Amino acid sequence: MTPSSPDKCRLQQSFWDAIDRIGLRPTALLRHARLPVTLHLDTQQHITTAQFFALWTAMEELTGDPHLWLKFVRATEAIGHQPMFVAACYASDYRDGLGRIARFKHFTMPERFEVDERHDEARITKTWLHSPGPEPAMSVDVSFAFLVSLGRRGTGKRLAPLRIELSREGTASEVQGEFFECPIHFGTASDALIMRSSDLDRPFPGHNAELIEILTPALDEALGRFQPKCSYSDRVKTVLKRRLASGRPDISAVARDLGTSERTLQRRITEEGSNFRSLVQAARQELGHKLLSGDDADVAEVACLLGFQDVTSFYRAFRGWEGVTPQTWRRENALAVP
Repeated sequence: MTPSSPDKCRLQQSFWDAIDRIGLRPTALLRHARLPVTLHLDTQQHITTAQFFALWTAMEELTGDPHLWLKFVRATEAIGHQPMFVAACYASDYRDGLGRIARFKHFTMPERFEVDERHDEARITKTWLHSPGPEPAMSVDVSFAFLVSLGRRGTGKRLAPLRIELSREGTASEVQGEFFECPIHFGTASDALIMRSSDLDRPFPGHNAELIEILTPALDEALGRFQPKCSYSDRVKTVLKRRLASGRPDISAVARDLGTSERTLQRRITEEGSNFRSLVQAARQELGHKLLSGDDADVAEVACLLGFQDVTSFYRAFRGWEGVTPQTWRRENALAVP
């Protein structure tokens, strides 16, 4: 992401669902933030960074609840995470999962995640390219809580940061201490979540009871287990669908996941009359159809889940596949994909 990135933030439907679940009326929140009171009815609209910050500030002011950040996180867990978070839980390890989240932010927010690793510390910071001032406290706490939750869900371990650094003044609450389970320092130079680098290398098992429980139907089916009689090419496509959200997978990574060599993988798919490039395209098309046939993911999220570098590239590819835009295809085929 570059400084010329547009100042456009897109809010997912899950954001508004969580707002409702914590007991706030979206119209009251928007009015307090001095934003159009119908904004929550159209998730395709964009707002500026200043307006996004105003929403978080309005939440804090309307409730006066210092623990609202945790209630928001729990509300999101209760209603089901957005598909991109679920896809991140399918990453190969914690580092890969963080990379997927960072890629998705590129599609929806002028926000950049950075991970600086030195010795055994991984310092995770955020930069808002059009920041009108300090990021609201609740926004920071929610972001760090989601990143820690990702590591815990993906690894199945109760990971704890080494420490958290917050630029605002204050003292850590008992609730913060119980959730993060680490020292929390205030009045620092910047907001940072510091994890052990070795924890970032922890593998994500993939399928476990907790992940299955939060999976959206689209991803659950599209990323399902291998069928006993499926072809080798089908197995390759299943691995590709899990890896696409990290960017376009290379053949060596897929071979590793299948427990074979590149040469053997190439030979077996060639014997079935296919090749790796065509399987990547087929995996993108099949997963794209599945995601667009439901209402869980918007077009930007689908583009990221399919491994495209930007929405424009996705539009271009999709027109080549179907002859129409993703939105047109969704209207014509909603819920029609088996």
